Parts: sequence; structure tokens; C-alpha cells
Amino acid sequence: MALQIGDLAPDFEAETTEGRISFHEWLGNSWGVLFSHPKDFTPVCTTELGYMAKLKPEFDKRNTKIIGLSVDPVDNHTRWSNDIKETQGQAPNYPMIGDTDLKISKLYGMLPASLEGTYDGRTAADNQTVRNVFVVGPDKKIKLVIVYPMTTGRNFDEVLRVIDSLQLTAKYKVATPVNWKQGEDVIIVASVSDDDAKKTYPQGWKAPRPYLRIVPQPRP
Repeated sequence: MALQIGDLAPDFEAETTEGRISFHEWLGNSWGVLFSHPKDFTPVCTTELGYMAKLKPEFDKRNTKIIGLSVDPVDNHTRWSNDIKETQGQAPNYPMIGDTDLKISKLYGMLPASLEGTYDGRTAADNQTVRNVFVVGPDKKIKLVIVYPMTTGRNFDEVLRVIDSLQLTAKYKVATPVNWKQGEDVIIVASVSDDDAKKTYPQGWKAPRPYLRIVPQPRP
């Protein structure tokens, strides 16, 4: 069964390019992004892994760890990283999981739990559903799931934008409107009464409708 927002992110142990990890322990008190790939040496994924390496400082600023997964051995990941550096300008600077027994792909609902065998002999097309982005909170719960087809490169700038929204709305009783970016106005959530909102926002708010109460983004 596919994971839903609010589900506990399944824990697992795995070999990675930076040694063996236990996922929940590795996350610690950080946010996390787990993004998966159907096979090594695939063209779209090559561009994604390089871009994610360039974005890593932005994730670091947000207390967010990033980790990749591919349905191939760690040794292959290491060789692939050389291609990524040469073609994209930067090699992965975060761990890459080797999911050779397909255990994690099945655990996260990216491949059928009943599927038998290992990575050996499987093509990228066989694994095409292993193209997910999972954002996990410090409470180890799933906060976002995005699934991409093999032919469409992922938008990791959008993942950063969503993390900004998730972290803001986890701290304050607000929601972010369409296409919101850091620093823009936000919406007071419906569970906050007008009386309570006045205590937090004594300056008031814009309300084109009673249910649409717009205020400047809260600041620490």
C-alpha cells in the first residue's frame, strides 16, 4: 500500500555510499528528503543527482538531510557519481542507498510487495515507479509525496519551496497560498477564531472573504 501524508516513514537499515545507516537514526532531529531512482546510469536521474548536489547548501540551511536511493549496488553508485561530476559539474555530496534486494522500494510502496527477485536483470522500465520524493519531518512522519514519470526531471526548487512552507506552518497556525514563496503573505488557518487571531495579529488582516484572512508571514 502506498504511503500517505501523516504516515510514519518506515525505518530501515541499508548500505549507502557513506556506509551503513539506520534511516531514523540517520535523520535524528532533522527534516529529510528521500528521493528514488529506477536504475543507475539513467539520463534524467543523472541530471537530478547533480542538481541536488548543488542545492545541498540550501537544504542544510533548512536543517534538512538529503538521501538518494537507486535499485543498483553501491559500487555502481560510486562509478555513476564520476559520470555525474563530469556531465553535471558536481558529484553527489550526500549518501546514495543501494536497494539491490528491492526491500526499501517495496517498503515505501514504489514496487509491489509481492515482487520476487533482486535488481539483477531488471531494467529502468521495470522499475519506473521508483521515482518518488518523500519529505519526512523530525517526527519521522511523511509530510510530502511526489511521484514523477521517468521522462520528466524533478523540480527540486519546488521541494525547497514546500519545505519552507512545511516548516513555517508547523511553527505557526497559518497556511501558504498558491505559488507562495518565502517572505510573502500567508493565510490564517480556519481553526483559529477571529478572537484568537486578534491576539496574534493585533494589526488585523485582509479578508476578501471571512474564511480568507491574509496576513504578513510571521517572523521569529
